[in-house]
Amino acid sequence: MQSLESITDSQFPQNPNNFSSSSSSSVNGLHGWLFECHGLWHNLALIISSLIFVLFLGFQAKKSFQKLSHGRSYIMISYYGCVWLVSLLNLAWCFLQAWECTPGKEMAWNILSLFTTSGMLFLEVSLVAFLLQGNYASGLEALTRTFVVSGLIVGLDLLLKAVYLFGFGVPLFIDNIEHPHQVKWGLWVVHRLVLTAIYGSILFMYRSKWRERLPARPAFYKYVVVMFILNALALFACGLTGNGAGFGYWLYSATIVCYHAFYLPLLYVTFLADFFQEEDLHLENVYYSEMKDAGFFDGDWE
Repeated sequence: MQSLESITDSQFPQNPNNFSSSSSSSVNGLHGWLFECHGLWHNLALIISSLIFVLFLGFQAKKSFQKLSHGRSYIMISYYGCVWLVSLLNLAWCFLQAWECTPGKEMAWNILSLFTTSGMLFLEVSLVAFLLQGNYASGLEALTRTFVVSGLIVGLDLLLKAVYLFGFGVPLFIDNIEHPHQVKWGLWVVHRLVLTAIYGSILFMYRSKWRERLPARPAFYKYVVVMFILNALALFACGLTGNGAGFGYWLYSATIVCYHAFYLPLLYVTFLADFFQEEDLHLENVYYSEMKDAGFFDGDWE
């Protein structure tokens, strides 16, 4: 009977950067973890940026929990919890880059990548769904519907990727520049094409007569511009890489680093930061009203 290890090796061809022998002892320890596989700067860019964002969430946790509990917005609490979960997954993904180039770790790397990218896609789709509901996206029912629709879309995407990954052995998350997998890059082209078209449509709405239907916040417009450019570059890179162009592989790697390093902070600034600032203003108004009722400002009229 064929062993599980041989099946895994046949389904997921190893990265050409993999070491030729297992005596490297898990990618030669710290040196291999930082310097091998993708290289020092690639690994440091991912690790440092993701670690800084998680530390930021940690330092703001107590203050954020107080504001969320005061606001009693269950959807915002759920969204904030999702940001925490995905941030930790992304941090683990960034720290474990060496798994992609370590013999025997291909299955674990693909599972980690699958759940990490699906979590980030859920946040991305839910924010897009919120944008497309425009000025009507308010209240518990609208935001709940946003989460349900996003969950269904991402669940279908996760199932499709899992079928190609574990059913057909398509190495979605293991890159091999010397032997590009046509089916893999074809799937990524379709994936990026859909996202680029969605963000492009939203940009068109911002510059058309339907602009009033979108939330009147500049941060949302800037977010859409950034995501449109990033996905357009990734789409171009996937097309080049699928045809064997080395520059396309480099460009695709650069877009992946930018996405995993900066998307979650961008999402926080675009969506959650505004909510917390609004809560600050709300608390200030409450405190002012309480102090005014207690007569603290009576002397100002004398």
